[in-house]
Amino acid sequence: MVVVKEEVVVHAPIALCFDAARDVGLHPRTVWPSTKERTMPGGRRDGLMEKGETVVFEAVHFGVRQRLSSIVEELEAPRFFVDRMTRGAFARMMHRHEFEETAAGTIVRDILDFASPLGPLGRLFDAFVLKRYMRAFILYRQSELKKRAEEMYADHGQLSSKFGESP
Repeated sequence: MVVVKEEVVVHAPIALCFDAARDVGLHPRTVWPSTKERTMPGGRRDGLMEKGETVVFEAVHFGVRQRLSSIVEELEAPRFFVDRMTRGAFARMMHRHEFEETAAGTIVRDILDFASPLGPLGRLFDAFVLKRYMRAFILYRQSELKKRAEEMYADHGQLSSKFGESP
């Protein structure tokens, strides 16, 4: 089991940050371009994820095209939501997204709990390769979400129905 926990302060309201994080159409534009991530049939393909909904992403990681299906198991707007992988390369993966309003802005916290398959070999891979990879992945996504949320807030003061698109 590996846990990656990262947070960033976003200078935008908590509701905007919460919605940006669960915007399925925005997600592929906030991850490394090299992953060529896209939504696939079998789940929500755009808009805001709600409790009980599934999303299917296809992306390239470590040179391998992969599909990952996740379901939103918990959601308490605008404080947190939790998605869990139901199908994919991991033996287990849970992603908790937390949002906390402060005087400095909204703290956006990502807690990723995962394990690779293959027992002891998977645990070695997690410890020496995947933990660093997933931390970098989360930090990049947080940076992109921060940039887009702050731009949207500065330009419009609220979330647009076309959040992932340029105004």
